Formats: sequence, C-alpha cells, structure tokens
Amino acid sequence: MAGEKRMARGGARRAAATDVEMVSHEALYRLMIWLSPAYPVGAFSFSSGIEWAVEAGDITDAKTLRDWLEAMLSEGSGFNDGVFFAHSHRAVAHGDDAVLAEIAELAAALVPSRERQLETLTLGRAFLDVTRAAWPCAALTRLQALWPGPLAYPVVVGSACAGHDVPLAPALHAFLTAVSCNWVSAGVRLIPLGHTDSQRVIKALEPVVAATARRALAAALDDLGSATFRADLASVMHETQYTRLFRS
Repeated sequence: MAGEKRMARGGARRAAATDVEMVSHEALYRLMIWLSPAYPVGAFSFSSGIEWAVEAGDITDAKTLRDWLEAMLSEGSGFNDGVFFAHSHRAVAHGDDAVLAEIAELAAALVPSRERQLETLTLGRAFLDVTRAAWPCAALTRLQALWPGPLAYPVVVGSACAGHDVPLAPALHAFLTAVSCNWVSAGVRLIPLGHTDSQRVIKALEPVVAATARRALAAALDDLGSATFRADLASVMHETQYTRLFRS
C-alpha cells in the first residue's frame, strides 16, 4: 500500500512537471510581461466599481473585499471575461474568422454599465496598440480586420496569446489572476489595506481563480451571465460619486 502511494505521488509529480514543460520559456515570458502591472494598458486606473462599494460601506476590510471579489470572479465579470478569453483563443487557434468576429461584437456589448464598457474597451485598445507595436503577430492584425469596432480586453489578450502560441489553459489562469490582483490593488488603496492583508486576500482567491478558469474553459457562450447585481450597480453608481480616484 505504501509503495502504491509513493508510485501515485511520483506519477502526479511527473504529470505536473509535464504540464509545466508544455509552456515554453517564450510563452511564459510573454504571459508574465503582458499581464504584469507594468504593461502599459492603464489597468491601475480602474476599480470595476470597487470604489463605490467602499464608499457605500459594502467593502470595509480584508474579509468583505475577499467576499466581494469571490463573487465578481465566480459569478460576475470575472467569469464572463474568462469565457470571452477562452472562445477568442480557440477561434484564433482554429482559424474561425466568423466566430471570432461574433465574439468580438458580443464582448463589446455584453457589459452591465457604461463605465464597465469604458473599462474593457479602453484596456482592449491599449493592449492592442502596445502589443501590435512591440509584439506583432498576424492574429491581432486579423482581429482588427474582422471586427473594426472597439475590442474588449479579454478578446484582445486571448487572441494575442493564441497568435503567439501561448497555451489556452495557463494563459486563461494567468489572465484571471492578473484581473483579481488588480482588483485587490484597488482595495488596498481605497479601504485602505496593508500589504500583508492584501496578500492574504490574494492567497484566499487562489482556489476561486482556479475554479473560475476551469468553468470558463468548459463554458459555451450561452453560459454567459452575471448574478452579481450589487457589483453591477456599483459600476453604475460610480460615475455619480462626488470625488473619485478611479475611472470605474
């Protein structure tokens, strides 16, 4: 029995090592750069309604921030962006131009508020411009030709990852991790939180990010939707705040 357990653990370690090896050094480098806070897309200037939630008293400390972000990730804009990311990546990888154009149009429209649309389209535009200038690929050129309208952030990042042969599963996981870390960063500045508490929140979100990524990978476009009504209202109410630090 003990020998069987050792063999099972060894097999799991070998499988994990194989999974890591499937992500090339080039792909890993691109993911770390593109989804870093230093990548010039301006994500630091958006809070996705968290600023209003803090003012309204919905978010007051690390626990309430964690609870709010768990809902946003698993039942709100986090999940929807993950679905758009996954379907955009697959459409580029399979060369399905018609599907990619439909996804781009739907992602630009399926937002709960004007500010949420401003956020995703502004980030999408910034990511497209800087990536085409510094990391050009045929997929991004093709995306612009297929859909001349504004492009949502997850569609552009998913297309870029596919165009640079970054595997879908790790790319999606990294994307949702970066989104959640940006939300936590907004909470740090607004509540405010200390850096240790912020890291505790990020650690607590680890299984939520993983579960959301798995669901988004398996989801159809018909599964898109949100049950985070309070967060959606926060993105609507933010524009009426008297003073603001963030654009959303």
